[in-house]
Amino acid sequence: MKKFLLLFLIIFSFANAANKETVEFKSLDNLLITADLYMIDKDVNRPLIVLYHQAQSSRGEYNEIALKLNALGFNCLAVDLRSGDSSNGIENETYLRAVKNHKKTTQLKSRMDIIAALHYAKQYSNSLIAWGSSYSASLILKTIGEKPRYSKAILAFSPAEYFSKKGKPNDYIQSSAKKLKIPVFITSAKDEMKNWQEIYNSIDQKYRVAFIPKSKGHHGSSALWSKYQSSPEYWAAVESFLKSLKL
Repeated sequence: MKKFLLLFLIIFSFANAANKETVEFKSLDNLLITADLYMIDKDVNRPLIVLYHQAQSSRGEYNEIALKLNALGFNCLAVDLRSGDSSNGIENETYLRAVKNHKKTTQLKSRMDIIAALHYAKQYSNSLIAWGSSYSASLILKTIGEKPRYSKAILAFSPAEYFSKKGKPNDYIQSSAKKLKIPVFITSAKDEMKNWQEIYNSIDQKYRVAFIPKSKGHHGSSALWSKYQSSPEYWAAVESFLKSLKL
């Protein structure tokens, strides 16, 4: 049975690879953003997950992950934020464009791109899910805590109060995350839990779900990459959370 399921997922993934489309849209300051759409179909009632990468990365962080999410029944939009570089051989085109246009590429400036991507994604689905990795995980907790209409659920991989060293208050993320009234999933490498424990505790317990791997684990969404032995336990937790959503 397990071999059959694995074969099905592989075949499904390859079949949907042809549905990957690179798109462009404007950020709040008119910077052109590049993203990859992974569409099963154009049914607006099908949930769509907006995927944001970690530092020094790109939409390529989700090359493998998005296909697996397709296999689980979710459309996806993997976004190049202006603060990044490359991942899995995919250059961050938004970052390159920002540099060329003399725009700041700080992580905090990427909030404009996060919001713009959610607005853009609305045309494809009535049920958006925001997914962040490292710094972007923190920023979606902040952003959606302030603007709850943007998303029906959140998955945050390795969030933390990263911005206290950039002049923000020590509770910059927590102060907004505590307002969340939607399902929130948080995970990370095992030794990173201390970095997000207070953020997690601030969220009403009826909305929050945490996962700590039995193994050492990995930072950000890359924990789900199949090259890591611990990826199956992360995927099991992610699938359980996604199945629990009532969208």
